[in-house]
Amino acid sequence: MTDNGLPEHAPPSAIPEPRRITVATLGEVLRLGLRDFARAPLYGIVFSAIYVIGGMVMYAIFSASAAEYWFIPIAVGFPILAPFAATGLYEVSRRLQRGEPLKMGEVFGIVFAQKDRQVPSMAMVVLLTFMFWVFLAHTIFALFFGLQPIADSTWSMLFSGNGLLMLAVGSAVGGVMAALFYALTVVSLPLLLDREVDFITAMITSFSCVTANLPVMALWAAIIAAALFIGMVPLFLGLFVVLPVFGHATWHLYCHLLCDDR
Repeated sequence: MTDNGLPEHAPPSAIPEPRRITVATLGEVLRLGLRDFARAPLYGIVFSAIYVIGGMVMYAIFSASAAEYWFIPIAVGFPILAPFAATGLYEVSRRLQRGEPLKMGEVFGIVFAQKDRQVPSMAMVVLLTFMFWVFLAHTIFALFFGLQPIADSTWSMLFSGNGLLMLAVGSAVGGVMAALFYALTVVSLPLLLDREVDFITAMITSFSCVTANLPVMALWAAIIAAALFIGMVPLFLGLFVVLPVFGHATWHLYCHLLCDDR
């Protein structure tokens, strides 16, 4: 048996057709996410800490170099890393759902064991997407401000004529990228944790789940984006609550969509 309970050299898992969900389902998974966080808050804080500290360090670096304007595209793209940071939370929710004991060593052992499965490949997709977005954001910035001196005030520069146009173009490009990335990853990581599938199949399955429930899944994306933005505003500290709740909720959303016992 592997560390995640699957047989050694297990054959690929069968993937059921995505179920239909409603707006009420989103309320249900959020309730379950809050419940799991309340039942195991230490895990949420520990897994969120890496994400929060990383954000603080990046902001401090850009602030110290008087280049806060470069932090804006980083902050916008930073939520791309959230699903990967939440992998440990999926395992916590899976154990709570099955009535299995929560032991820190075992939970971290499951997360560490993913290095031998498909999660590293998915992590590479996530990181490359994040890096590409940062490159693209820098390119858009250069197109609008490359021949102009950097203003003393970041905000006066951003709210100038060129700045507003740059924000509009960047938001449009980033929105398209974010929508596609969301469709490919929203269910991928919990699926990879739970079943023996390759990361390409996981992304295709995630895309199928989104297209089968497009209005509801679009609303879920908007809720996540708003919550992450609010969580990042007070020096990323709100993510100590937002990330665990939505990490746990994502597991339950996956179960509503694809688990056989639903």
